Amino acid sequence: MTIDKYYKTVIRILWIVLFLNWLVAILKLAFGYVIKSSSMIADGYHSFSDGASNVIGLIGISIASQPRDRAHPYGHKKFETFSSVGISILLFIICFNILHESLSRFNNSIIPSVNLSSFLVMLFTLLINLLVMNYEKKKGLSLNSDFLIADSMHTRADIFTSVSVIFAFIAIKSGFPIIDVVVAIIIALFIGKSAVDILRSSSGVLCDRAAMDTNIIRGIVLGIDGVLSCHKIRTRGRKDDIYVDLHIQVKPDMHVDRAHQISSKIEEEIKKHIPGVTDVVVHIEPR
Repeated sequence: MTIDKYYKTVIRILWIVLFLNWLVAILKLAFGYVIKSSSMIADGYHSFSDGASNVIGLIGISIASQPRDRAHPYGHKKFETFSSVGISILLFIICFNILHESLSRFNNSIIPSVNLSSFLVMLFTLLINLLVMNYEKKKGLSLNSDFLIADSMHTRADIFTSVSVIFAFIAIKSGFPIIDVVVAIIIALFIGKSAVDILRSSSGVLCDRAAMDTNIIRGIVLGIDGVLSCHKIRTRGRKDDIYVDLHIQVKPDMHVDRAHQISSKIEEEIKKHIPGVTDVVVHIEPR
């Protein structure tokens, strides 16, 4: 798949997911405020943040899809990963706000008016979230998209929180309205955990954490005729945009043309056997 087609596909997926996420958010927030349920309102804001993260993704991916230029010789793909950091920041803010509102309700108790419509709304939105998560995760893995995978993790957290809200409704009907506030706090903690997971994954790429096991590269390089040893292997980047640099030793009397052929062969073999490698830099040393 070409880079242009890749980004067009990701953007199309995000528009679909954005519509579904905000449909779910509107339903939860509207019913949550009507019945005065802290847990349902918290879950609604969580779903709303799903949609907001899609907007961040659309902006980030639009920038990431730009071709290489003089100011960005390595391309713009990290902007997609950087936009994932935006999701985590948004989640931290929502987590704090929900915790603040929920804790204040301990001193100002409100009994939600749970009815059949409340359960039906939660079950309907739960079904949509399941479909969105599976669709986005499947597409993210097939496209090696950091953002789609991160966003599916966000939606997965929304599924857990929706199930918690349903249990809270059952507890309210059983005469335990305080459970509504407790569940809202649990939802906030779920949101915070998702934020940490996404931030950890994204920061690894942005801070040039090793992208793969260097022993795999060493095995490929040492199998090429003329290479005596391979060392100082370094990798960085996203799974679909890996940069590799390494040092090899060859015979000291090897002609420069032959050394160049070996260097080209190394790049060819690494790209052939390791999907996602964008660039390979080979430093040649005499033994």
